[in-house]
Amino acid sequence: METLADAQDFEYERRFLVTEFPAHLRDAPTMIVQSYYLADEGYALRVRVQASGLDAALDADSTPMSVLADHRGEISMATVTVKGPAVGGTRYEAERGLDPEVALELVHRGGRAMVKTRYSVWAGGDGWSVDVFGGANHPLIIAECERSGPVTDLQVPAFCVTELTDDRRFSNESLASTPYGTWVDAYLAELATTGPSLRADFGTNARLLPD
Repeated sequence: METLADAQDFEYERRFLVTEFPAHLRDAPTMIVQSYYLADEGYALRVRVQASGLDAALDADSTPMSVLADHRGEISMATVTVKGPAVGGTRYEAERGLDPEVALELVHRGGRAMVKTRYSVWAGGDGWSVDVFGGANHPLIIAECERSGPVTDLQVPAFCVTELTDDRRFSNESLASTPYGTWVDAYLAELATTGPSLRADFGTNARLLPD
């Protein structure tokens, strides 16, 4: 018998590459450091700590541990999450709260860590999260739209370049072990050859005009 917790343990999202994210849209920042203790064929175990309202101005030199050293006292929330493989924009995700001090020690003591700032944007009737990565994943920016059910008939903001949904290279657990900074040139060359695209199996896509 399915319980309420079972029904909530799924995420539905679509994800997009962003190459230029306007400064005036960088609202409601949250600094996130997260560490992956397992990442294999779409299965992942993650511990995350975060500081709401903190824009850490990340760049290529912003390592997860240096950011935590600077802002440890501002950590306000922590979680542990178990994920299954993503299929068609749907993924099993069971997330539970942790004591922030315990989570901080776990992040310090193991796993593969990454750092990013998450901004909240309202566009086309949906709330969007835009992650600006620091450290080895700089200059990657990923925008995602998450709903309580499949993300269909989406109005895609102008700052989204191409769709990354189900491209495992861009999953956070993959980026923790193979950072974007080590293959960005090869990927941009690939994108220049294939061109940007939006998935055609999620209903109708509409492009929003720039803000």
